[in-house]
Amino acid sequence: MKKAIYFYLAAALLLAGCSGQAEPAASAAENQAEQETAAGTADVSETTEAPSYYDEYVQNPQVVDDRLLQEVGQTMRDSKGEIKLTNANMAAQTSSVGKINLTIREAKVFHFQPDYSLIDFYHSYTHDAEFDMVKFFVGIENTSDAPLHFAPVALVETSAEETKTWEDDIYLEELSGEIAPGETKSGNVGFIIENSEINALTVTTSDVFDKEEKKLEDAKKIDIKF
Repeated sequence: MKKAIYFYLAAALLLAGCSGQAEPAASAAENQAEQETAAGTADVSETTEAPSYYDEYVQNPQVVDDRLLQEVGQTMRDSKGEIKLTNANMAAQTSSVGKINLTIREAKVFHFQPDYSLIDFYHSYTHDAEFDMVKFFVGIENTSDAPLHFAPVALVETSAEETKTWEDDIYLEELSGEIAPGETKSGNVGFIIENSEINALTVTTSDVFDKEEKKLEDAKKIDIKF
């Protein structure tokens, strides 16, 4: 009888020990998963670095951070969802629109599946749970000694004959509007598109206006090929 009691006690202690070891392992795995979700995970090389023009960029609250995605086929996942880069032109283009210098640093096409927490935000743009989008990282500079009014991307026309206006922008980074003398701004502008099978698009800027809303310079068209 005593031997049986000792046997059951030993078995209970052994099971308790195994359970105690399993719980920290599970907790460690959960913590790692939480950290990966918060920081973001990407299928890119560990040596990949974000371009320098992103150095002072503050991550957008409603779109996945795509800075490390520089080759077609790469994906990125973070707390805002998952995106896959399906097309890209990473060659910078600089244009002058009167006293405004505009540089389009990159143009990218993504397939984007937002996190469930962002569904309400995107319902004002689309009722699809996932969608394609095009985005540009732009930099603008007012080289004059007076405030100017300007929108770097007022209109986008794709080779699939789809048109988007500045009102469709999903990044909402306040790049359009007044820009002070000597001021520079940079950030993303992006739009949901129905057809991602495109090989080119045309960006049209706004006209340039002074603070009295007098037009100083006509808008400019910029062609981008993929």
